[in-house]
Amino acid sequence: MKRNLILAVAALVLAACSGKKEEPQKEETKPTKDYVEVIYFHGKQRCVTCRSIEENTKELLESKFAEHLKDSTIVLNVVDFSMPENEALAEKYQVTWSSLFVVKHKGTDEQADNLTDFAFETSKNSPEEFKAEVEKTINEALK
Repeated sequence: MKRNLILAVAALVLAACSGKKEEPQKEETKPTKDYVEVIYFHGKQRCVTCRSIEENTKELLESKFAEHLKDSTIVLNVVDFSMPENEALAEKYQVTWSSLFVVKHKGTDEQADNLTDFAFETSKNSPEEFKAEVEKTINEALK
C-alpha cells in the first residue's frame, strides 16, 4: 500500500512537471526608425483652452509637418487619460490633467519635453506664439 502511494505521488509530480511547456523567450522589439511623438493628454471634461491646445497642435502639424506625419517621422497621439486603457501611459508621463508633450524616440531611448505650462499660457490667447514654440521644439527633436 505504501508503495502504491509513493508511485501515485511520483506519477502526479511527473505529470505536473512534464505538462508545463517552457515558453520561448520573447525578443525585445526595437523601433524600426526614430520618430517624434506629440502627445496631447485630456480628460472627459475639457475647457476652451484645452480644446485650443489640441486644435492648434493639429493645425501646426498639418501645415508645417504634413510630410513627417505621412511617413510617421512625427506621430500625433491624442489620449483621454480618464480611460482605463490609457492609465499606464498617463502614469508614465505623470499626467493628472490636460498636458502636452513632445517626445523624441531614438532607438530605445526617449526624451520628453513637457510643454504643458507654456501651452496653457499661450494657446488660447496667443496661438501663433504657441505654434512657433511647439514647431521649434519639434524641429529640435527631429535632429
